[in-house]
Amino acid sequence: MKFSSNIILYPVSRPLEHAVEHYQGLLTDQIIEDTAPDARAVEPDNFIHTRGNFECPRYTGKLFEDAREKLETALTEASPEQAPLDWAALQNSLGNILAALGQQQNNDDLYAMAMQSFNHALEVYSQDKTPQEWAWAQYNLGTAAQELGRKQSDSKLLKMSVDAYTNALLEWTRKETPLEWALAMHQLGSAFHSHGKLLKGNRTFQKSVVAYKNALAELDADNTALELAATHNNRGAVLHNLGESEENPDRLEEALRAYETALDICMQAQLSIHLAVICRINKATARCMLAELTKDATAAEESADELELIIECFHGACQPEHLAHCEQQLTRTRSMVEAFSGKAVETD
Repeated sequence: MKFSSNIILYPVSRPLEHAVEHYQGLLTDQIIEDTAPDARAVEPDNFIHTRGNFECPRYTGKLFEDAREKLETALTEASPEQAPLDWAALQNSLGNILAALGQQQNNDDLYAMAMQSFNHALEVYSQDKTPQEWAWAQYNLGTAAQELGRKQSDSKLLKMSVDAYTNALLEWTRKETPLEWALAMHQLGSAFHSHGKLLKGNRTFQKSVVAYKNALAELDADNTALELAATHNNRGAVLHNLGESEENPDRLEEALRAYETALDICMQAQLSIHLAVICRINKATARCMLAELTKDATAAEESADELELIIECFHGACQPEHLAHCEQQLTRTRSMVEAFSGKAVETD
């Protein structure tokens, strides 16, 4: 079956920010000043958290090109035999920069090169001697594999992603490193979700639901509002697809509650209006699917009204592809209303 194309949200990429900091540490003071975020920018990129795991709004693509060149030069001067940890750190940072470029340029080869860099780092890092560095490199490998696997619809890459996050969680525990544990659980849920859509497997969807639920246990609106909203929204997305697969209204009701919670967090924490609109789009789409399962013309009409409102009032807070998604869903929902209303008349 073809699952609904729910819109998922991506938290801030902490590893990418660390990679930029590492790159800047190799520069002179003047160059560091030249590559700092532009404080004069008045309009933030509102669409940042729907584009992928390697988007970084504070820096330009040119910075990533410069960072790649500087890090690759530093690697030619470093030795995995003489200074293995420095060499591995450079590989780890380069991997994140390459993946960011891969996302910006829509270039699969750059993702593959990023994965190679992370694997080089893992030739040095080990769970026994450098557990934190090893866990971060596993996490980074998982994220790059997930992005490429999602783009190419490659189940092997998505399985590799799941394995890498699982490895990171061998070191990151809820008790000792709660935030890292929660971030890895979130990404594991995302990888399971993408893998489940390819496998059309409810068991994999269920693993995704559990991973997201685990992440929620350590996220809060005061310190990690974006991650909390993203996790509720993404958990709603996998419940939505699971409900479609099982033809189970209860799953869709649970998805609706998850989307509503994510929307509430966006509003209360004053996150980007774009994120709130994404939650509304997902919620309207889930209501449409629930109406289809229950043959409820009233619920379908309410879903269509919500989609019309989004298209009319929030088009400035939507990316073009999300508006197109709304319009397609609206057409489908209006047809559903007509079909269900016709059946109701015939029954009368």
